Amino acid sequence: MRAKKTVKIENVEVKPIKERKSYFSEMQKISFGKMSNKDQTFFIKRLSFLVKAGVPVLDSLHMIKEQTRKKGYVRILDAIILDVSNGQQLSTSLAKYPNMFSDFSINIISFGEASGILSENLDYLADELRKKEVLKKKVIGAFVYPIVVTLATFGITGFLMIYLFPKIMPVFQSLHIKLPLSTRIVIFLSEFIRHNGIYIFFALVSAVLGFMFVLKKSKTFHFYFDKFILRIPLIGNIIRDYNLANSTRTIGLLLKGGVTVSEAIPIAERTSSNLVYREEFKKLSVSINRGDKISLYLGTRRHLFPDVLSQIISVGERSGNLSNSLIYLSELYESQVDDFTKNLSSLIEPALMIIMGILVGFIAISIITPIYSITQNLNG
Repeated sequence: MRAKKTVKIENVEVKPIKERKSYFSEMQKISFGKMSNKDQTFFIKRLSFLVKAGVPVLDSLHMIKEQTRKKGYVRILDAIILDVSNGQQLSTSLAKYPNMFSDFSINIISFGEASGILSENLDYLADELRKKEVLKKKVIGAFVYPIVVTLATFGITGFLMIYLFPKIMPVFQSLHIKLPLSTRIVIFLSEFIRHNGIYIFFALVSAVLGFMFVLKKSKTFHFYFDKFILRIPLIGNIIRDYNLANSTRTIGLLLKGGVTVSEAIPIAERTSSNLVYREEFKKLSVSINRGDKISLYLGTRRHLFPDVLSQIISVGERSGNLSNSLIYLSELYESQVDDFTKNLSSLIEPALMIIMGILVGFIAISIITPIYSITQNLNG
């Protein structure tokens, strides 16, 4: 009997461990392996509000958990609550989930715990995450509108070619007249799309999915694609300034939080979305560990880091106020991203409208011209 009881107890003890593993994997599936910036900002902001109101961290975590609907996040909060209740620092527990909480957030929280200003740092962190999210939405928004207009253009053109034109075409063919060149071109394209449309569709979908797969799996391909994007006029400027705004803000805030330059650079590298800049931050980190200044290295990479960046950083290094210089630069590049996105919209919108007008107008002329010719012949 005792042996049986022992086995039973062992089974009970093992089971929660298995469940925790499945819970964590379930969480990763639900959140696609990473907590969104919006969710992270919400979590930090809510925690900041509760801690500032005098609620202990452990009780604050319990309250946030009660208001959380995503099962994956609930599992993680359970684990964090267990760690904190066992005496671990909040930042130490969050560091166990790098896919959920960034190094930047963990370091800011860690400094707040060490210096006794956790609520202030949480509030500050939430505000900075919100700014990054706003900046990201501006960049995405600048590219979404042109894509939507382009898809609409092809959609309207496809509708005219596949559904409208084939209904009119038999009328032209029955009259046995010589059709204008534009009409013959549209007839050829219409027939080609109608007979091969499904193959064209699957070829395009396969090409897009294949591109995305290679982009995700091949770091070399991803690196050269990011490099190519940076060379595109205006679009490259937006991507460059977006990355510089994020990296300078990250490093500046970490320095304010007591993190050293040699520790802050690798964190900025990991938070960068562009592989070209990631590679540059790796090289910068090596340069700093040799004892070089940031401005010295950036001055040799002017195609990625403008002169104004290295000059202002140099002033900050000499004055001992590097963190403020970096935060000033982040605000400068954020304003430039805002200007570039507005310019992109103002330039692309009329261009796309002209292209749409030409395509639709070409099809309209191809339909109207034969009708006009028939009318003239009848009147003659």
